Amino acid sequence: MTTFVLRVWLPDRPGALGAVASRVGAIGADVVGIDILEQGAGRAIDELIVDLPDPALAPLLIQEVQEVDGVDVEDLRPAPDGALDPRLDALETAATLVGASSSAELLASLSHYAARFSCADWSAVVSLDTEARVASDGEPPKLEWLLAFIEGSRTAARLRGVPPEPEDIVWVPLATAGMALVLGRDGRPFRARERREVAALARIVDSRFRELRLNEARLAHPAARV
Repeated sequence: MTTFVLRVWLPDRPGALGAVASRVGAIGADVVGIDILEQGAGRAIDELIVDLPDPALAPLLIQEVQEVDGVDVEDLRPAPDGALDPRLDALETAATLVGASSSAELLASLSHYAARFSCADWSAVVSLDTEARVASDGEPPKLEWLLAFIEGSRTAARLRGVPPEPEDIVWVPLATAGMALVLGRDGRPFRARERREVAALARIVDSRFRELRLNEARLAHPAARV
């Protein structure tokens, strides 16, 4: 079996998800996980974790699912290792972040696990105070672009009638740390739930960062070494 993540748009009505699951089963595949990413205007966006007996069946899977009335496939991709239970993955990620023993380890872990958890192509943690990149995964844009993007997003939030930021990029502040986490995906939008999950991870890290920096400051003080 090969595991895939199938993201679908479907009518927000009883039976729609069951019809999709039936089509998945028709080609010998199994739905082993479901995550609701967004709902509104009579539509829902769901991610299904699907076990395929043969990767070559991926095009047929898309074709079968799109046969269901009102259903569209947004994306189908191989599942990252361990992406079988989104809730458990979120808890394990949070536990790893809280368990970091230094501020540097914490920020590096945030960059890595936020990218893994959200299936981002790249991530970066940047210091807004010193205008430096302190951690990254993948191949993020240049630091100058990241800083300009954050500033532009902040400005847009204060104005009316400004188009929203790109759907395939999300950023969240780490206010206590004076930093920001930026994530990007190639053409795959971040949905409402994913954005909330990234923001929650950032809040956990911001709180833990304060604790670690206070501890590091105490250890660095001459009296603490006596």
